[in-house]
This record gives sequence, C-alpha cells and structure tokens, in this order.
Amino acid sequence: MTSTTAERLPIRTDSDVVKVRQLVRTLAQEARLSLVDQTKLVTAASELARNTLVYGGGGDAEVVLVTDGVRTGVRAVFSDEGPGIPDLDLALTDGWTSGGGLGLGLSGSRRLVQHFAIDTAAGAGTRVEIATWRR
Repeated sequence: MTSTTAERLPIRTDSDVVKVRQLVRTLAQEARLSLVDQTKLVTAASELARNTLVYGGGGDAEVVLVTDGVRTGVRAVFSDEGPGIPDLDLALTDGWTSGGGLGLGLSGSRRLVQHFAIDTAAGAGTRVEIATWRR
C-alpha cells in the first residue's frame, strides 16, 4: 500500500477540530471523492475529532491520502489517552449518549464511511480509524 506522508494534528482546542476538518476536506478533494463522499467523510471526521476533544480530553488525528494501486482514498485515525469507552456496544447504539449530545456521534460516523474500526477499553483510551475510497 502506498500513501503520501501522514499528517498528524493535535486535537486540544475547538480550532484544532476545524483544522482536522479542513485537512480531511483537502485530501478528500485530492483523492477525487464524490461531493457526497467528501461531505460524509468530513462530517464523520469532524464528529470524531470533537469526541476526541470532549470525551478523550484531547488527542491526535493522523490523516493520509492512501493509494494501493487499485483504489485511492482518505484514512483518518483519531486517538486519545482518555478514559476509554466502558461499553462499546452501548456507545454504538443510536440515541445513547454519555453527554448532552444526540447520541449519533459514533454510530452516525460509522454509517458515513466505508471503513470504521474502533479500539477502546475502560481506562485505556480510544483509537478510531475511518476511511473512504473513491468509487
């Protein structure tokens, strides 16, 4: 698999969430994703960056344009060293929230992208990887 250099952005403030969203949009355009797929990917990335800040206490996003010779897309990985998610099945249930939101963050993000993987445990932080490929 070939990829351009991954760009790692800190997520410590609201303005960092905006920077992540802007980078994801730029790379989605470079990958020539459809406008619909760009919008879905940027929305998911924005939500996950916000979760990293609010629930994870801050962390990092690593965003990269990926090409493997057959397909081209954008991958983003969000990681934090926060409290983790004690009940992942519950957290992925539409309408469930640990805060004051609508409870669509993780489950909605999962539906918006072609690849969604999460690794988390109580007390061990959270790592979420998403990707969307050009169709």
